[in-house]
Amino acid sequence: MRRAPGEPPGLLRRLVDVRGEEAPALGWSFAYGVALMWSYYMLRPIREEMGIRGGVERLHESFLATFLVMLLAVPAFSALMARVPRARAIPVVYRVVLGVLVGFSALTWLGVEPALVARAFFVWVSVFNLFVVSVLWSYLADVFTSEQGKRLFGLVAAGLSAGAILGLLTTGLLVRPLGVPGLLLLSAALLEGAARCAGRLARWARTGSAAAPEGEALGGSPLAGFSLVARSSYLLALAAHQILVTFTGTIVYLAQARLVAALIADGATRTQLFAAVDLGTQIVTLALQSLAAGRLMARLGLGPALAIHPLLALAGLLALAAWPSLWLVTGLQALRRAVHNSFERPAREVLFTVVSREEKYKAKSFLDTVVYRGGDVLGSQAAAALFAAGVALGGVCLAAAPLALAWLAAARYLRDRHASLETP
Repeated sequence: MRRAPGEPPGLLRRLVDVRGEEAPALGWSFAYGVALMWSYYMLRPIREEMGIRGGVERLHESFLATFLVMLLAVPAFSALMARVPRARAIPVVYRVVLGVLVGFSALTWLGVEPALVARAFFVWVSVFNLFVVSVLWSYLADVFTSEQGKRLFGLVAAGLSAGAILGLLTTGLLVRPLGVPGLLLLSAALLEGAARCAGRLARWARTGSAAAPEGEALGGSPLAGFSLVARSSYLLALAAHQILVTFTGTIVYLAQARLVAALIADGATRTQLFAAVDLGTQIVTLALQSLAAGRLMARLGLGPALAIHPLLALAGLLALAAWPSLWLVTGLQALRRAVHNSFERPAREVLFTVVSREEKYKAKSFLDTVVYRGGDVLGSQAAAALFAAGVALGGVCLAAAPLALAWLAAARYLRDRHASLETP
């Protein structure tokens, strides 16, 4: 039987509950996520090795530097969104990031101050990954309604995972023939592809089929992200949720870094390990997202999707407290990231579909960048203080475990509050 005009292909409809007028937007959103994460995940294994090379005992300083850079970047982004319509502003953000990548490529190729450039690269990539992905999800939360997000965001998130897999494979295959400078240029080219996909999505939004057709700039203050969060109990709960996610995640990250540094001396072997863990994570994530995540949210609602990760974190931190081993921590890191990307991240993005346009861009950017990295700073500084006091790695994990229960309570509150805001 032939498809009716405008009807999505049968294979696509088997994967996701997409309606005819949504298919083009879903396709461009998927391609947008693929190109963006392909670009970032080419850089990620290099960043992880640079962090260890700079000294695991100083990683908390790198997290603090990243947070300070975020404090400068977020007001700049808010000022841009206040003055420029989203269809032009979002490509500008990606092209600024692209220009920085080209600059790092040149510095690396010329061999200028390798140690200083390596530390700057670690901080910059830590800003890059949050900022550009936050921009993507802000845009999608603006373009799609809450009901559409529940049906479609799982597959969009699968596009991010597919791009991550391609990025990790590309780095493994091309790092020797192209070197780091060549990989940075290739990453920059993929960012240009992401900017063009965002432009095509903006064209669809202008047709009036989107939740918020393209319009004027948002206006307001560059510091509006902070004030919007401070005035909203819903956004404050999202901030608390974000801090608990990143605080506990940073504890696991530091546990992995310390065990890898203690047990593996060769830098290339460490890079290969990080790439292998990330690749396994993304393969599991893609399978979960394609087969389960979207259907789970559509059928059971946001509650289960938001609860899986804190329950896993609680079990994992208790296991690490009892047995802090390399294979346990790398396995936990892989599973934690897969569950976050497959279930928690798409569900969390749905939570933003019920807030105002200004909150979707300015408050969300503040939450996804400054608050996120603030959680990193709190987690890393708390861990550093405990290590300095002589607490062993297992004890640090045990001390962080109760925070997973607070995280679970925050997730339940957000589920209930979203339901009340969603009701007309």
